[in-house]
Amino acid sequence: MGTAGGGPGKPGGQRRYPQQIGQNCGIRGPEGPQSGSPAMRLPHGLTLAGGAGRVYQRAMTAPAAPLGHAAHLRAVLVLGLPLIGSHLAQFAIGLTDAIMLGRYSIDALAAEVLGGALFFVLFLLGSGFAWAVMPLVATAAAADETAQIRRVTRMGLWISIGFGLLTLPVFLASGRLFLAAGQAPGIAALAQDYLLPHGLGMVPALVVMVLKSYLAALERTRVVLWVTLAAVGLNALANYLLIFGNWGFPEMGIRGAGLASLIVQTAAMGVMVLYVIRATPEHTLFRRFWRPDAEALARVFRLGWPIGLTNLAEVGLFAASSVMMGWLGAVPLAAHGIALQITSAVFMVHLGLSNAATIRAGRAMGRGDALALRRGALAALGLAGAVAAASMGLFLALPGPLIGLFLDPADPGRAAVIALGTGLLAAAALFQLVDAAQVMALGLLRGVQDTRVPLVIAAVGYWLVGMPVAWGLGFGLGWGGVGVWLGLAAGLAVAGVAMMARFWMRAPRPAG
Repeated sequence: MGTAGGGPGKPGGQRRYPQQIGQNCGIRGPEGPQSGSPAMRLPHGLTLAGGAGRVYQRAMTAPAAPLGHAAHLRAVLVLGLPLIGSHLAQFAIGLTDAIMLGRYSIDALAAEVLGGALFFVLFLLGSGFAWAVMPLVATAAAADETAQIRRVTRMGLWISIGFGLLTLPVFLASGRLFLAAGQAPGIAALAQDYLLPHGLGMVPALVVMVLKSYLAALERTRVVLWVTLAAVGLNALANYLLIFGNWGFPEMGIRGAGLASLIVQTAAMGVMVLYVIRATPEHTLFRRFWRPDAEALARVFRLGWPIGLTNLAEVGLFAASSVMMGWLGAVPLAAHGIALQITSAVFMVHLGLSNAATIRAGRAMGRGDALALRRGALAALGLAGAVAAASMGLFLALPGPLIGLFLDPADPGRAAVIALGTGLLAAAALFQLVDAAQVMALGLLRGVQDTRVPLVIAAVGYWLVGMPVAWGLGFGLGWGGVGVWLGLAAGLAVAGVAMMARFWMRAPRPAG
């Protein structure tokens, strides 16, 4: 699954407003300025401690004519639907790989699950810097600070490119890493075949993430959707040609799927860069791109690394669950991978709503509008709850047909994979509400600049609760894959309840 930090879904970290804005406003926190970082005052008396990343409430006021609940629902949908669509489209790229490789061979699908999990873990860790760009750009745009928009976006690109380059040795050594993790030699070798070309796409994939965050913060979400939809079609075509060797192309199997992903990520980056140059020339993002900006780079880094670690905490949990499922064999691992693909599709909807909640909350904070913050949060949570309820019914009512979409009808292992996957989807249905709660809470907490504590909550919930319970139920009690998934549910439940409680306790209240 993804995380509220991701991005691709799927997808917290400390939030800090641009320093120039703080200087212009004469900002001070409740304990005075912090060492090495100016404290800041938001409109209408809301204050932030510049170095602490905590939100403090002081007479946050609502506008003269506040929006009603229905208007907030419409606003969240207008902003969120293109983001949901783009996340689903991005997810569909990985889904296309899984479906086509599942029809190529069960071993290829199992290897893609392992290789894709490693790529996704590193991608979500690196995308923390891209997510840091979103609140900084949104705040700067609300304050009409064009220079700040350019500075933080450029340095977000710098850090993301650097991180992508640092991941390349990991992909080169991925086969040995999988062997050390106890995977079968054949599956480990296939996973490395997939990652050798796919890993080269990390840099363009992260560049695209930064530009998506930049455009989303400016509420230019439709172009993000259309570019991602085009990428889905290109990926399907490239897979058709390179996996199976159609139209005279060589049959490359799982390596072809990795090469197709590299082609798509590079093409998407090119299109996004061209759009940004033409659509937002006032920001001049790529003029003198080589010039360093130490202050903005440090700001993005400070915001980005906690977000990346939160992403890592959740996505790493699911990647570790893939390793545990691999201990049970290729068929359980394939069933697990299919169940993850299905549940991740629903998670992409929650992630899009979480993004919309972050942007809406951030803009409400910038206006000093506590009433809009709370009403917008309720609107986003209501939509996420409806999606969770619908997905629970779907997982319980139609598990067989959903899992069968990923498998060749003639494959001899089809029945076994469907039988195992049905139990996994039943377990997944149990945690839909808490999963929605934790990703929405993360988005809202980021919007109100409270993200360092959610990182701790995530680490405790996912790893000190979820992972031990998953191992205990799956292997200690012998419940197998279903036990592993119930352990994941336990970790998500702890994180979701704690984060949601924290948001409502700390969200500023309307004055009067």
